[in-house]
Amino acid sequence: MGLEALEHVLEHVRPTVLFHLGPVPITTTVVNTWIIMIIIFVLGYFISRRISVMPRGIQNLLEMLVDFFNDLLEDTMGREGRRYIPVVGTLFLFILLLNLSWFIPEMKPPTTDLSTTAGFGVVTIILVQLIGIKKQGLGGYIKHFFQPTPFLFPLNFIEELVKPVSLSLRLFANMFGEKTVVAALFLMFPLFIPVPVMVLGVIMGVIQALVFSLLTVIYISSFIQGH
Repeated sequence: MGLEALEHVLEHVRPTVLFHLGPVPITTTVVNTWIIMIIIFVLGYFISRRISVMPRGIQNLLEMLVDFFNDLLEDTMGREGRRYIPVVGTLFLFILLLNLSWFIPEMKPPTTDLSTTAGFGVVTIILVQLIGIKKQGLGGYIKHFFQPTPFLFPLNFIEELVKPVSLSLRLFANMFGEKTVVAALFLMFPLFIPVPVMVLGVIMGVIQALVFSLLTVIYISSFIQGH
């Protein structure tokens, strides 16, 4: 009975194959990610058409978010940090909405799938490396790995390889664990217990999106400001 209950819980969390495009299986992760992207584009379109000099409603919330990341980036990288607001802000909003997508009925959050979080981790670190090369030049970028002493080159190199693994596993583990707990509690106590856990889930979703964004800022800063 215990194994059957666990299997039932996992059905609410793990991705399932919906259809195939030739030999390629299309899972709920892919479809749900596209749904969230469409929602973001639609919201962005309507919000941009209602921008006013005196912000109100969601515009005020977004401007507060921009100010937060602006202050964060300036504190870590100086005025130059402002140019990275679109990167960091987009990461935060996209991951946040993916994390909270489980409030949509029958929606399985893409961030509970390791393939999604691994994609975020790899793409983010590649982008960080490109920023480092553009900022320091190829020679300066390579020299960065020998700082503060040449003997640390192996550790610095391994650190860059570990970063996407760390980013992806942290986000995946927290979101998968939180969603699994909520699904289990909902099956056992469908009326009352999941409510406070769902509130905690919202907080966790915000925190995990923020942590991913903050780590991205730190990684970019390591190339801009050095070790």
